[in-house]
Order: sequence, then structure tokens, then C-alpha cells
Amino acid sequence: MAKAKPMNRMAIENTSLSFETQGMGEPVVLIHGALVADSFRPLIRQTGLSSNYRLITYDRRGYGNSGRASDVLSIEAQAADCRSLMDHLGVKRAHVVGHSLGGSIALPLARWAPEVVNSLVLIEPALAVEGSAEEYRASLRGARRRYREAGAETFVEEFLNARVSGDGRELLDREVPGAFDQAVSDAETAFEIDIAGLLDWTFLKPDAREIAQPVLLLLGRKSIALSPRFQDAYDALLSWLPHAEGRILPDVAHLMPIENPQVVAAMIEEFFERHPIVQDS
Repeated sequence: MAKAKPMNRMAIENTSLSFETQGMGEPVVLIHGALVADSFRPLIRQTGLSSNYRLITYDRRGYGNSGRASDVLSIEAQAADCRSLMDHLGVKRAHVVGHSLGGSIALPLARWAPEVVNSLVLIEPALAVEGSAEEYRASLRGARRRYREAGAETFVEEFLNARVSGDGRELLDREVPGAFDQAVSDAETAFEIDIAGLLDWTFLKPDAREIAQPVLLLLGRKSIALSPRFQDAYDALLSWLPHAEGRILPDVAHLMPIENPQVVAAMIEEFFERHPIVQDS
């Protein structure tokens, strides 16, 4: 049974977003990817982050306790949702962490609202670039077809297993109890809403050159063997973004915030310490 979701809510257009905050200090907004809305839960349990920062997590439209998405949402619209949440919470400037599709949402937020994004951490963002671009787009379309054919529970298990180095369902059940059942419940959003929006989005070098904030890119070494798109996105962003640095983490794949939250949290905290938020005088 899926865990109870946070009950803090804000109204947005004809729906609502569910969110929670914990800790004190510089604000950090965490944007989850497709399917697993609770992918950051092990990360925010790490004492370095939770003791020193105000951590803001939210369920994107169609996930968890947030309202449903009535139609396909563009990546830009999802970035606008994040900005609206920051305004609602009175957050003028924050560090932003995006995982997978959440990383794709963070990029236009940093580009179009640079005043609210102090720094970016991108954990294997969902980008179709370089030589693997068409293969990745084809795999997204194939995932949507397979979801429709196999049904939510079967395909969610298959989808997770293709993105971790072991048993994806076992990993979620062990590290984030209730997350697998919640992912099954949210699968329609992931495969009908998120994938459609991602297929309609492009992000290329001229877009990246407009992002002036410091950026930390994280790549799992085991992800490289799963699909060339992970390495292609990492290499492209590392060369395109004006102020980017990268780290390749051993022994983890795409769900690294769940697989090894201690190491991921330590890298993020060290990066934030080097790029503090300077308050306006």
C-alpha cells in the first residue's frame, strides 16, 4: 500500500500541488523525475542536508497527493509550476536539484528565471542529444506502447529494472516502502503525460549557453552500460554549460539517490558549500 503523501497544498490553475518542507537554512528545491515521486526520500534523510538546508520536495502534477494533470504538460509548464511553488513559499532564490525528467525541468527554470536559481544539481537529466538522441526518443515511444499493452504493475517493474543494476522493485520496497505501489498508481502520468511532454521538448547548445549558474552533473557508472544516452547527456552538458563540473559515481545507476544516498548527498552538500546563496543587501 502506498504511503500517505504530504498534505501541504497550494492551488495552481485548476488543480493543486502537494509539498513538504523540512530543515532550516538555504532553500533547496528538489524536482523528482518520472514514475518515482519519492526518489529523494532517502536523500533528504541524510543528516548533512537535512541539518543545514531547508529542503523543499513536491509531487508534480499527477503524482502522489497532487491534483491530476488534465492534459499533456510541456517541460516549460512544469518549470513554471516549480516557480509558482517557490513564490508560494516566499523563496526568492534557491539551489535546485533535478533527477531524470526533474533535471530537464530544472534547466528551463534556470534559463528563464535565473534570479530564483542559485545553483543546479542535475542527476542524469532526461535529454535526447548527440548520437543517441533518436534512439532515446524511440525508446520513450516504445515505453509508452509497452505500458499500454502490459498494464501498469508489469511495466513499472520492467521500467525500473532497466534503470538500476539489480531488482528495481526490491530496491524501492527496501529503501522507500510504499514507493512501488505509488509508482503503479502514478504510471498513467509518467507514460501518458511526462513522456509526451518530453518528446515535444528539445534542449541544445544555444539553450545551455544561456545558463550562467554553477552546475553539478552526476552520472552513475553503471548507467553508462544501460544506455548510451546517459553518457551523451553528461558529456554534452559538461561541454555546453558555461560553469559545469561533473562527477561519475561508481556502483550506482539511474536511481542513485536511492541506491547510494550518502555519497550523493555528500557531493551535493559540498557543491552547495562552494556556491552559497548571497542575500541581497
